[in-house]
Amino acid sequence: MTTYHHHHSSSLLQPLVAFTSNCRPSTKTLFSPNLLVSSTVEPRSSIEIRYESSPKHKVSEQLKKKKKSNNVSVVSDSFHTSARFCPCGRRHFIGLSATSLLPIFPSNSSDLQSDSMAMLNRVHPPRPDWYEEFFAFAIDKIMVSYEEEIAGYKEKLFSTLRGRCQQVLELGIGTGPNLKYYAGDSGVRVYGVDPNRRMEKYAQAAAVAAGLPLSHFYYTQAVGEALPVSDASMDAVIGTLVLCSVKDVKRTLKEVKRVLKPGGFYIFIEHVAAQGGTALRFIQNVADPLQQLVADGCHLTRETGKHISEAGFSDVNINMVSLSTASLIKPHVYGTACK
Repeated sequence: MTTYHHHHSSSLLQPLVAFTSNCRPSTKTLFSPNLLVSSTVEPRSSIEIRYESSPKHKVSEQLKKKKKSNNVSVVSDSFHTSARFCPCGRRHFIGLSATSLLPIFPSNSSDLQSDSMAMLNRVHPPRPDWYEEFFAFAIDKIMVSYEEEIAGYKEKLFSTLRGRCQQVLELGIGTGPNLKYYAGDSGVRVYGVDPNRRMEKYAQAAAVAAGLPLSHFYYTQAVGEALPVSDASMDAVIGTLVLCSVKDVKRTLKEVKRVLKPGGFYIFIEHVAAQGGTALRFIQNVADPLQQLVADGCHLTRETGKHISEAGFSDVNINMVSLSTASLIKPHVYGTACK
């Protein structure tokens, strides 16, 4: 089930370069959980798309379409309407005990890790140390106003994980701005991946501030297209500002599904292309090549919500929001997808 909501907010990120450099998938290779047998779950055919506007722009129109076996519905409502997060997660987390995951170091490297490192080198060649450090520092300092604006949406999303997740993988963890929303729960273990090795010290500091023992926090350098993680080993995968910069969106989403346990959650927040035919979309089209160059591969014109809804998850809830002060990246999607 896919759900879209439309919102309008009022503050946003600062310089686009700093914003988008945090939009990248995860990448350093230190761990790979060696537990649980892979299993597949056939996705349900129903997709529900829900659009939600701000209270000032409330729309009450509902459209339902049917295409073969798929049932697609579009609902417009206020932000304050309760979000419908996939119920399969509740069934999954009740009574499921997660095995502790241990980091696997290079001396114990497997084919999975080798594939991950090869993909890292291919899609994210080594950058100079000063470059990596600059981006890490910039994101840590400049993203503050963006995080303040997006906080309400993150609080809403991450509340679905509390008390239900023990093994959490965060794609493009960056400086760890999401950790405070979920990492303080007892027993939670977080596996953060990011292509920028200089992010680790900031992410560790965020983990400590969130109340997560460092013994329960693992950081590895890797990309989303080849995660150094075993099949069906994670209760949840988190990705915020990541899919704009991965080389292969479809492959990354396939990896997300692979590492999730049956019934596990994928939680996402992404900036996306503006509606076709608008002035903003025209500007995005013109600026996109330069944006990719100066913002480490970040794309302005990706229709990420469409990619997620077509990735084969059993239930997808996509909310749409326009951040009023976000310049070229005002349109955002956020929500949950259930394996």
